[in-house]
Amino acid sequence: MTASEPLWEAYAIRYGRHDRTAQANFLLPVADPHEAMPLDYFVWLLRNAEGHEIVVDTGFDAACAERRGRKLSRSVADGLRAMGSDPARVQDVVVTHLHYDHAGSIDIFTGARIHIQDREMAFATGRHMCTACIRLPFEADHVVSMVRALFADKVVFHDGAGEVAPGVTVHRVGGHSDGLQVVRVQTARGPVVIASDAMHFYANDRQGNPFPIIFDLGAMTQGWRIARRLAEGDETRVIPGHDPEVLTRFPAVPGHEGDVVALHLPPAW
Repeated sequence: MTASEPLWEAYAIRYGRHDRTAQANFLLPVADPHEAMPLDYFVWLLRNAEGHEIVVDTGFDAACAERRGRKLSRSVADGLRAMGSDPARVQDVVVTHLHYDHAGSIDIFTGARIHIQDREMAFATGRHMCTACIRLPFEADHVVSMVRALFADKVVFHDGAGEVAPGVTVHRVGGHSDGLQVVRVQTARGPVVIASDAMHFYANDRQGNPFPIIFDLGAMTQGWRIARRLAEGDETRVIPGHDPEVLTRFPAVPGHEGDVVALHLPPAW
């Protein structure tokens, strides 16, 4: 971090859940495959003292939740408004990748620049979408929304590492999706890395057992290492994309019934 870089607040906002067993979250066998291990859905809000707001990922809407059998506790827009943010006034949106639960509400951010990796856009519109098992986590309408944003001059492409704003950078890791990127944000407790689906759960990294939706297994395992390196080796500053433990590990923001936690503050345990 340089002296000129502003510090950011970072919040994880839960908007949905999928009840499932542990084996559904790991590629390799687990000790108790029938153990309950729910998966939470988050978007992340970054905010600095100057009022610059960045949203990381856009979640999915009620229609998509019903279609895919997911529980939606509230809309992404309502979650952001409860934090005093207006989706129409958000300056920047980072789409970590184009899977349905990360790119499903692009259209509500009418005034934002949308940041994505070159390789993710090429991946979601290229030959690999001819393969049903690779295409499964994508929704055609979400990809089309990104194409429409491109033709409206709203998309900012990154090739590897890139800056979204001073103190906030993106870094391609691939693995889960070819153009998956993580977000590094400078906070008062040091750099926090929003790993998104580079690791769904802390346990994916801790146990060396990947989440089973994989495009490149080698890149996925290297992504765990990249996230830790970007967090300067502090495991508490690496934030997985779907782990309910995030909500108990970090201080809750009052008034949100435990659905919002502050990632820029030291862990609660």
